[in-house]
Amino acid sequence: MTRVSAPPQGASARERARALLPQAAVLGGAAGVALVVAFRGDPNEAGHYPGCPFLTMTGYYCPGCGMTRLVYALTHGDVGAAFGYNPLLFALLPVFGYLHVRWTVRTAQGLPMRTVLFRPAVVYSFLGLVAVYWVVRNLPFASALAP
Repeated sequence: MTRVSAPPQGASARERARALLPQAAVLGGAAGVALVVAFRGDPNEAGHYPGCPFLTMTGYYCPGCGMTRLVYALTHGDVGAAFGYNPLLFALLPVFGYLHVRWTVRTAQGLPMRTVLFRPAVVYSFLGLVAVYWVVRNLPFASALAP
């Protein structure tokens, strides 16, 4: 895997703009997905989107179940419903936004992306949180976590 590095401090405006292409692609992709979900149709009605393959095969919710409905609810201003569809993702959206802004700013400044969030202990803790969320949202007492 190739690593995209930030342009050096004395880089030209063109080099800096080129270094921001990955950030623009991520932002554009996220905006595109949100627009498609917002205008394609209500995911709560059958036939608009494919269902979760993990749920279909096992009958259990995966950590991502409810994401499409969350995006639909957010794009229509229903924050409470969005939280109910996938509380973990809802809570992580500000973290993802912060990371994207930080990545963009540091690249524009010609600095490498460094954050405590990418340290192994934090990554393993995050993966553990997702695994616990995956199990707990399928338990009978935690039906509030189900989409």
